[in-house]
Amino acid sequence: MRLPTRLLQRKPDAHKGDFGHLFIVAGSLKFSGAALLCAEAALRSGAGLVTLAVPEGIALSLIKVKAPEVMLLPLMQTKQGFFSEKAYNQARDFLKNADILVVGPGVGREKTTQVFTRKLIAGATVPTVIDADGLNALSGHLNILRKTHNARRTTLLTPHPGEMARLTGVGINLIQDNREKAAVSFAKENRVTLVLKGHNTVVADYKGNLYVNKTGNPGMATAGSGDVLSGILGAFLGQGLEAFSAAKYAVYLHGLAGDLAAKEKTQISLIASDIIAKIPEAIKHSS
Repeated sequence: MRLPTRLLQRKPDAHKGDFGHLFIVAGSLKFSGAALLCAEAALRSGAGLVTLAVPEGIALSLIKVKAPEVMLLPLMQTKQGFFSEKAYNQARDFLKNADILVVGPGVGREKTTQVFTRKLIAGATVPTVIDADGLNALSGHLNILRKTHNARRTTLLTPHPGEMARLTGVGINLIQDNREKAAVSFAKENRVTLVLKGHNTVVADYKGNLYVNKTGNPGMATAGSGDVLSGILGAFLGQGLEAFSAAKYAVYLHGLAGDLAAKEKTQISLIASDIIAKIPEAIKHSS
């Protein structure tokens, strides 16, 4: 599959603001790596600017290991090192400066963090990618998605089968036996674009569009792989692709990068950062 011209060709007078400012709200004391993987994948996928919001207690340590191009925004946290509900005003105010919101990787499941996450999703007015514990925060609160749908604010969800089961209350086996039907039904009912991850990832939207991905391999069933996908997806949205196209091309490129990484590292030794390292080569293959 060839990536769209919009991604591959840039005007000579382009500047970083043309390619989207991503606001990634991710991480916790326990899961700081998820935030880094998401942010670095976004940059490698063409995002013009990336601001990473993390709980304030881990910000200093992340400065030492993060890509220097990633900007950090420390937010208020709980004693356990997760986002506090009190961080909402800080995040809301910063979001006014951003073009895309990515929320959920590594934020954890503390009750106060889930309230913070739901408030952030409900208040966002920019295209929003919801992943990982952002999805868990929505379980039992799907009305937020329907209430916030509008022409400007598109919402993309990226559940694996277990998260899909929690969102819908349907058993994993039933979802896996009916992946396309489950994805289409959820997308239409909740007015979203859905990426149902797994073997042959399914992308569906509320307009009836459907794509089944064929790239990727079992080696990508490893910690952090989904965080990488969220970063790629946010970057493609920031570069102007509409939701379904962004999701389709993101899962394709993510899988292709994983296939290239597996050839070099083997499936058994593949880790998420290997996928990020192969994004440039995957883009070349898709040009």
